[in-house]
Amino acid sequence: MVRLFESTGDGGARAALAEGDAALLRSLFMQVLEMIGPGPAESDDPLAALFAEGPSRPPADPALARLFPDAYGDPEKPVDQEAVEASAEFRRYTETDLRTRKRDDALAVIRTLGGLGADEPLLLSAQECPRWLGATNDLRLILGTRLEVTEDDDFFALPDDDPAKPLAMAYLWLGALQESLLEAMAG
Repeated sequence: MVRLFESTGDGGARAALAEGDAALLRSLFMQVLEMIGPGPAESDDPLAALFAEGPSRPPADPALARLFPDAYGDPEKPVDQEAVEASAEFRRYTETDLRTRKRDDALAVIRTLGGLGADEPLLLSAQECPRWLGATNDLRLILGTRLEVTEDDDFFALPDDDPAKPLAMAYLWLGALQESLLEAMAG
């Protein structure tokens, strides 16, 4: 797997990455792109594009609902109709842009990985690091939702034959990767 990131001294980061690891990461981020879905239809009218509305209902998939949560209300409290309506209106005007940003971040990661030569280190500029951080966070949110992560989970205690083990190890590894990227960005 990828060694953790280290600082390049200019706000960027560097990590050693084997070809197989790059292929695995590309595959995971391609799946993120598939989940997020295609971008909005292109419009020749810039004013129409500016006022385009997105969905007003939360996604049915729990992982997507985690990426695009309601803006109002408390999931621990009974449903408040006013919060539901406010969330729907907020979602209608923000989710399309949020999906575009998340899609662009995942694409940036895929492009960076696609440009690597054999045994070439992964070098991220100061501008690429936040995109990687955001995309990696999105992937961890998806994996965490699929695993139904709680504070009490001990993924290291999972038996090797547990079907959740590979997903759990990827979740933990991505967390370490994120932490090292943050530290590298801080210099």
